[in-house]
Amino acid sequence: MHPTAARLKDRLAERGLEIDVHTLSDSTRTADEAAAAVGVEVGQIVKSLVFRRDDTPVMVLCAGDRRVDAKRLGLRSANAEQARAATGFAIGGIPPLGHTTELETLVDASLRRFEIVWCAAGTPHDVFPIAVETLISAVGNGSVVDVAADGR
Repeated sequence: MHPTAARLKDRLAERGLEIDVHTLSDSTRTADEAAAAVGVEVGQIVKSLVFRRDDTPVMVLCAGDRRVDAKRLGLRSANAEQARAATGFAIGGIPPLGHTTELETLVDASLRRFEIVWCAAGTPHDVFPIAVETLISAVGNGSVVDVAADGR
């Protein structure tokens, strides 16, 4: 297991959340790549996206088949440096939780369509499955909202 994925696994275990990290030979940088690699619907892939509200980072967990309506949510995209500074992870492998700092998190309500979703585990090749309700419960500073533009 990659050291970054192991670090995430340890951080989550400290919070009482045991995850099963899967290391894939194919990249999981995009939702489409991740879905193909693990054999699930694109919507079951959680995109962990960092945005900013003023100067404050905000995490948005979005279903892989939807797009975040940042304008409606009062957010703007963070750049790669801001995302890494806020989470401790590089874009393409940002997990939904276990970040360097506790972030306000908006969870896409449409993820509840699925029992199990797949998330990045710190690198573009490491992922883990998790029950949606377990993920939602584990997000410390989170709220479930409609994050998508026009329901897509």
